Amino acid sequence: MLNRKELEPENSPVAAFGERLRRLRDERGWTQDDLGERMGYSGTHISAVETGRRSPTPRFASSADKVFGTGDAFERQGRAVRNTALLEGFPEYVPHEMRAVEVRLFELGIVPGLLQTRDYAAAITTGAVRRGAITEQQADERLELLAKRQASLERTPSPLVFAVLDESCLMRPVGGPEVMAEQLDKLAGFAELPSTVFQVAPYDLGERRPFDLPINLLTLADRSHVAYAESAQRGHLVRESTFVVAALTAYHQLQAEALSQSASVAMIEQLRKGTS
Repeated sequence: MLNRKELEPENSPVAAFGERLRRLRDERGWTQDDLGERMGYSGTHISAVETGRRSPTPRFASSADKVFGTGDAFERQGRAVRNTALLEGFPEYVPHEMRAVEVRLFELGIVPGLLQTRDYAAAITTGAVRRGAITEQQADERLELLAKRQASLERTPSPLVFAVLDESCLMRPVGGPEVMAEQLDKLAGFAELPSTVFQVAPYDLGERRPFDLPINLLTLADRSHVAYAESAQRGHLVRESTFVVAALTAYHQLQAEALSQSASVAMIEQLRKGTS
């Protein structure tokens, strides 16, 4: 029972699935290996599903229903997991972010979620709904989770937040002039906070920009590190490893090459005049 991870079922469908699986297993006094043997999986696989590191497949959910005699409860929860608007890996990342003492962000194309206004975020999700990429319910799910993530930054003591935005984040119009004006104001206000550093990576960095995809880097209270990166189809959560160390080094190099905070704010102010 040492180092047993606490589960937070309210965070996401995958977390709720894992919590139910563990709760029913505990009620029967089974170990993860015991349940794995009954379901046809390894104990390691059971652990990964319980803690949200692996999403349940239809076969896994069906097997759980048979073993626990729960009708189609796990199958229905499994469908909710597969239908969620959140990429694999992201639900597990969020609790780490909410407890991190330092958050480092690099984003391309759009303002990162933690820095978005409500209207900017709504415009992004509305666009995804219109394309058929997500449903309206999934859009609401994204916005609700984003609000929780943003609220977590207001905890005491506040985490240090370093944000480097590619210039494309500022140049891409989202939601119309009023929405963009409000969003630019929010970024300027973010830069003024005592626990933040805001920088823009200009286009002319060219090949000196070390990242080709967005990345989030967290420092936890015990000074360990977590990295989260996304491709078009999935998210990848990586704990302390050579990859994370290399990513941190690259982030420091990016900060050295990017515009200073004062120059970054000046760029925002110039763009803001164009949206007035």
